[in-house]
Amino acid sequence: MSRERDRELGMDRAITRRDFLNGVAIGAGAAAAESMLPSLAWADRSPESAPQDRPGYYPPLLTGMRGSHPGSFEDAHKLRDDNFWKSAGKPTDRGESYDLVIVGGGISGLAAAHFWRAKKPDARILILDNHDDFGGHAKRNEFHSRGRMLLVNGGTWAIESPVPYSKVARGLMEELGIHPAELAQKCYARETYKGLKRGVFFDKETFGADKLVVGSLGEFGNLEPEGAARLVESMPLPEEVRRDLLRLETGKQDFFPGLSSAEKKDRLTRMSYKKFLLEVAKVDPRVVPVFQTQTHGLFGVGIDAVNALDCWALLMPGFDGLKLDPGPHPRMGYTPRGFATPQEPYTYHFPDGNASVARMLVRKLIPAVAQGSTPEDIVTAKFDYTQLDRGDSPVRIRLGSIVVGARHSGDPASAKEVGITYLCNGKLYSTRAKSVVMACWNMMIPYLCPEFPETQKEALHYGVKIPLVYTSVQLRNWQSFHNLGVQQIFTPGMYHVEVALEIAQNIGEFHSPQSPEEPVIVRMDRTPCMPGMSERDQHRVGRAELLSTIFETFERNIRDQLGRVLGAGGFDPARDIEAITVNRWPHGYAYEYNYLFDPEWPAGQSPIEIARKPFGRIAIANSDAAAAAYTDTAIDQAHRAVAELLPP
Repeated sequence: MSRERDRELGMDRAITRRDFLNGVAIGAGAAAAESMLPSLAWADRSPESAPQDRPGYYPPLLTGMRGSHPGSFEDAHKLRDDNFWKSAGKPTDRGESYDLVIVGGGISGLAAAHFWRAKKPDARILILDNHDDFGGHAKRNEFHSRGRMLLVNGGTWAIESPVPYSKVARGLMEELGIHPAELAQKCYARETYKGLKRGVFFDKETFGADKLVVGSLGEFGNLEPEGAARLVESMPLPEEVRRDLLRLETGKQDFFPGLSSAEKKDRLTRMSYKKFLLEVAKVDPRVVPVFQTQTHGLFGVGIDAVNALDCWALLMPGFDGLKLDPGPHPRMGYTPRGFATPQEPYTYHFPDGNASVARMLVRKLIPAVAQGSTPEDIVTAKFDYTQLDRGDSPVRIRLGSIVVGARHSGDPASAKEVGITYLCNGKLYSTRAKSVVMACWNMMIPYLCPEFPETQKEALHYGVKIPLVYTSVQLRNWQSFHNLGVQQIFTPGMYHVEVALEIAQNIGEFHSPQSPEEPVIVRMDRTPCMPGMSERDQHRVGRAELLSTIFETFERNIRDQLGRVLGAGGFDPARDIEAITVNRWPHGYAYEYNYLFDPEWPAGQSPIEIARKPFGRIAIANSDAAAAAYTDTAIDQAHRAVAELLPP
């Protein structure tokens, strides 16, 4: 892209983005940060101090490259590549001993600490996490503009699950005071974006012309035939493609005459949606790009790697004539909430996503960290990170601490202690624990615990986590969305597959922007993958891409995309973008089995069942252990791991 185009996009503008020192933004963003937290100016403090122990430390404010941020993974990669110990040196023994050490401070690790304390109230617990903030994927992005706090999730989006929450997971939520249905009813500001619709932006590189179409593919079922025809006619697609698209959306053809509903469902689980479109519905191949990325947000791959029955469950077109019975199928990878069994609504999106759940768990474990006790006050609660790792606290959370080893002191079958080695602030340390819960990623555990059985290490390596990017962009206003009449835009051929205004809600002292003239956060999602490969291989390619993509590349694509998608509404990327946070997760959500590529294992022989077995004084708790990327599964796996180490 030319320098002139870069200037048009605002690449030379001073916004909150690129520059960091000890985890805190400097340059253009520093003034804003220090105006709110003056103690962020640390130049006079000892470099030996751990960042989290310095007054004013507050990572949710950081912009630029977040998620798996620089410094959180490089040494883990050295360990993976067998290069770490060659120059690591001897660890310093901190002389600490704990009842429990938890590796990983995400929701599963925090829940494990909670369940352990319920059984052992006097236990001493240490949580070690490689990131500069707790929460794992449940990260908080916090912005401030013109006296207003703006929030958005940097990872895990909502409390939801395709099946009812277990008694354990629901019990923890209720203990925290979280009642999703009630919160959704009273907190969502449904009038804020009233009248704004969904849209689809067709880009010229993929479809031949840049054009925003107000109205979405998912609305066909609610349109009269004439309305559906008008919507399709407005799309910049060849006549043959529009004709097939309309046939898919409104047709009633039974493609499998003579088969029962169960037989049709089984057949649909054995083909991708792309194959269904091309070989069963026999559409023009140019229809495929319209839908290719529609499954990215849920599966991390396109319709070439998602079975057709899952796409039926997602209400994608082409299935009306099959007259399929409602209900799930054993080979489905996706079951809509309430589809398997009736349940009360149990979904809610906090303004910062499930970061609020993590914050409530931390506040319960370490009360000194923040005041308050309710879901309403957690959203604006001020957290004092200096309280996380205090020697007088029964639970301690140590951030920026990359665990590189966990080994039993003696025979795992009879050992009474586990030694843990970790890297913090560039120095190697060791500590001890009577028990360890590995609440980190499955794929790292074999490198941390080389004494595990080979069959278990192989199983731990099986899942390949979904790479993803949640981008948060602070805009000076949302007038362009209002002018265009849209609040959410699907962009099937572009760098990010969605552009959307953050959900408006009012909870406690937090209030979303109400007027188009006010600043707002826009969410943009990206899931890099490589169509045509198996799902796990696509995730590997996407992970490599994310790790090699610099922030400048993200920023340029963000500015270009927003300028093109919103330009007709008066949006100017050079003028209207105030801050950018790219939440990069090369190892994102847990891998869920895909039976287009994965075998159907006999009971007890799937990788997750082998991988999550306890070994000596070490148990495993994370969403990977359930092969399901949901908050309730992370909680359930934490409860199981604690029960394995502390049986009744």
